[in-house]
Amino acid sequence: MDTQTAIYELLEPIVGTVDVELFDVEWTGGTLRVTVDKPGGISTSQIVEVNRLISPVLDQHDPISGRYTLEVSSPGVERRLNRPKHYDRAVGELVLIKLIGSGKAQTSDDEKPIRRIKGKLTSSTETAIVVSASEIDGVELSDTVEHRIELDRISKARTVFDWGTKEKPGKGPKKGSKSSAKKKSKKSTTTESTTKEVHNGK
Repeated sequence: MDTQTAIYELLEPIVGTVDVELFDVEWTGGTLRVTVDKPGGISTSQIVEVNRLISPVLDQHDPISGRYTLEVSSPGVERRLNRPKHYDRAVGELVLIKLIGSGKAQTSDDEKPIRRIKGKLTSSTETAIVVSASEIDGVELSDTVEHRIELDRISKARTVFDWGTKEKPGKGPKKGSKSSAKKKSKKSTTTESTTKEVHNGK
């Protein structure tokens, strides 16, 4: 089991005790990003509460050795899609899909290799999604084309918010709203109440 999966399974039931859902966990470059959400949107105070809740748990179980930065945030307007449940929630939304290497969106031999698809996510299963593509590899299409994409062929995926034609979201934390703590050192943040020192359990 990789580090991200282990931490996700550790934190999921704990985060759920405060009526918040663990959306995703990402471990990269010395930073552990924990994304949480709630139907109707999550507040900054709830993000702070989750930070305070999971910090001692991570300290106790010590899934990551050494110093690292813990960031707790909301998914934001444009959300990273990484799990089947993420795609389920995004059905009906505009998404940007990047494929692994030069993989094809479909399996027919006459299809040209496609690297990036942008369009409306129309359906989702545990293993694949269907996108009504309006743009392929940066080129806009005159008519939408439906593509079935296996999840294991996706390298990156996220929702896309059309800032030019829609109003910006209202209340609630903006993309990137987060609280931070750093293992074995202090980190200055804009939210003073969430700045703390987390010690390695060893």
